[in-house]
Amino acid sequence: MVLFLIAGLAAVLIAGIAYFVLVPQAQPPMSAPSAAKSGTPQAPAHATFVGGNTCAKCHQNEFKAWSGSHHQLAMQEANSSTVSGDFSNAKFRYHGIESTFFKRDGKFMIRTDGPEGKLTDYEVKYTFGVWPLQQYLIAFPGGRYQSLSISWDTRPKSEGGQRWFHLYPHEKIDYNDPLHWTGPYQNWNMQCAECHTTNLHKGYDATSNSYKTTFSEINVSCEACHGPGSLHVEWANAGKAASSTQYGNGLTVSLQSRWQEAWKFPDANAKYAKRDKTADPAVLNICAACHARRSTIAEGGQAGAPLEDTHRLAMITPPLYYPDGQQREEDYIWGSFLQSKMFQNGVTCIDCHDPHTEKVRAEGNALCVRCHNAVVFDSEKHHFHRTGTKGALCVECHMPAKNYMLIDARRDHSIRIPRPDLSPALGTPNACASCHADRKTEWAAAAMDKWYGADWRNRPQYGTTLNTAATQGAKSLATLIGLADNAANPAIVRAAAATLAQTQMRPEFLPAVERLLQDSNPEVRIAALGLLEQFDAAVRMRACVASLSDPIRGVRIEAARVLADVPDSQFPTDQRTAHENATKEYLDSLELNSDWPVGNVNLGNLYQRQGHIEKAITAYERALSLDPHLIGAYINLADAYRQQKRDDAGEQVLRRGLSLLPRAADLHYALGLLLVRKGDKTAALRELAEAAKLAPDSARYAYVYAIGLNSAGKRNEALTVLKATDTRHPYDLDVMSALISINREAGNSKEALIYARKAAEALPDDPKVRRLVTELENKN
Repeated sequence: MVLFLIAGLAAVLIAGIAYFVLVPQAQPPMSAPSAAKSGTPQAPAHATFVGGNTCAKCHQNEFKAWSGSHHQLAMQEANSSTVSGDFSNAKFRYHGIESTFFKRDGKFMIRTDGPEGKLTDYEVKYTFGVWPLQQYLIAFPGGRYQSLSISWDTRPKSEGGQRWFHLYPHEKIDYNDPLHWTGPYQNWNMQCAECHTTNLHKGYDATSNSYKTTFSEINVSCEACHGPGSLHVEWANAGKAASSTQYGNGLTVSLQSRWQEAWKFPDANAKYAKRDKTADPAVLNICAACHARRSTIAEGGQAGAPLEDTHRLAMITPPLYYPDGQQREEDYIWGSFLQSKMFQNGVTCIDCHDPHTEKVRAEGNALCVRCHNAVVFDSEKHHFHRTGTKGALCVECHMPAKNYMLIDARRDHSIRIPRPDLSPALGTPNACASCHADRKTEWAAAAMDKWYGADWRNRPQYGTTLNTAATQGAKSLATLIGLADNAANPAIVRAAAATLAQTQMRPEFLPAVERLLQDSNPEVRIAALGLLEQFDAAVRMRACVASLSDPIRGVRIEAARVLADVPDSQFPTDQRTAHENATKEYLDSLELNSDWPVGNVNLGNLYQRQGHIEKAITAYERALSLDPHLIGAYINLADAYRQQKRDDAGEQVLRRGLSLLPRAADLHYALGLLLVRKGDKTAALRELAEAAKLAPDSARYAYVYAIGLNSAGKRNEALTVLKATDTRHPYDLDVMSALISINREAGNSKEALIYARKAAEALPDDPKVRRLVTELENKN
């Protein structure tokens, strides 16, 4: 079965900073639903949202600073004062489609291709964002709002702005494509609304496939960060009398960073300032809730609660990130920042950024030297670039920028030291090359040797270890687990290492997994649970059962997923309630995401593991009705039919998928396996060959194809495929096993010994492999 996480379609998320709106509620809106136990104080049930204008009565300076910010202007009703784009009958052509932007009866209109490819007139309801681009939201039936992919460049003309442009300029995204602006992945309700409004309730109804989305305010207002304010208002109106909430002022979250006085240099010669005491974690958690690449598992969480209580963070692994954790696809900052030494040493977002204006606390290097001794670091003796040039700016070397949405430059917040020496081996960018594009990375590394000596090459880094997951197969497991099990490393890096190790997991590493399950960081605990998925029920239950009662919802949900196939009757009596509750939370999270096509795949996976095959089939079919291009839904649907011994129906499903996606290697592979079961070996071999051809990076597909060739009497061809695969994917246990076995059958013990010794490198403690090596050595 192919398992898809809720975040599995992150690669097709709408790129951008702005997306949001629907039918606003009158003030005050519905009460925020109480969160499940999360390790964070919960807001009293009667706390309600009062609106930013109420806050402004007492907090005028903060309200004034917030006014005009990107948060305040995140989304606005379309009118002459909010629309930036040229609607004076402007034309824009994209792959044969000419769109027109014009006004009619005072309304802003767009004539462009609709869901059936026909040119249609649409009214712009809301603007989305202000800088460096602005997008436009259009109302559709079923309570939907769709984000147009043609955007307005709000930069000055001198910087290339004041023009219409398409977010996918090099791809032909027509109405048949799931990324078309009228499709599900450009839907505001599903994709964007949560982080661009205050007090959002998505209100999706799967039966009618429609939304009744509500929110308190159309933008990111005061209570989006501070939580519902009614009790705070009561406290203030009562003359600041004692309150029953944690902080005594009617709020349950304190966002005081003490950014200015908290950081002091121990003495005049100190290189770095130190924080006098750690800030409340809520200060960071508030930002993480939206500035993270993540999926949602629960609505209405407590302000300032750990991210994992309401969301599932995307790991810092390829393809979203480079092998060393540098930003690649959009990561919205949080995944990068968690890797940084700044985070490890207590720096908060609002130490550097004003939370109301969103501007940095100081410009240029002045921001960095608040905590880094200027004599040491803001000096040509440190950066070796002429003062006043781009190369002398701290951020250019330590926070290189990358453009997203074509023109929106965002800096990598992992704040790392450049490592041009690692770029050739890891395929990673480095800050030196971003300015010196005409130079090789070896030149940059040699320059750093001249400046700093060679010791900089020995600085601790985790990119090489993380990259072994892609280059060292089974041999990588020990180093990945070692990285995950070392508490000196950033927790997000440890979680990434554990995640990458999941496909290679072996029993001898279970003691390390048990330690990781007790880790203080929820991301590490979640990744550790995934390491147990391949083991039998008894092993999983023994290791996972305590996680069903974890204080963090995301951990409980992952434990429920890993144990989904274990009947409740097999749990100890005192753990059944925890199992039932965690499973319900998991089911609730899937239902919350039932507007996501992949959310329905996850729901089908749960039902299938529980033995509810008909429910699983219904969920997979619904996923395909929402997105006919969802490959995993075809595969899992066919697998559900296999469990019902209905391979004929499964074959129809896979061929239906291939008629739409003829180059989908996963579908060819699944069809090949199905045809093997049906006894049509000739047709099966064709499909397996096509899968291996279309997905050359898949060692599994090449291995199965080679086994098919060998079974068909084509031993030499099989060995050719396996040797090529071993070169591309060294230390793959299946491939090495096949090379040993087939070479032994052919009487070529010398060749078999080569691969047996490789297997011994990957499995140094395996007595069977040692005996095999000895046996083959004796024959040679």
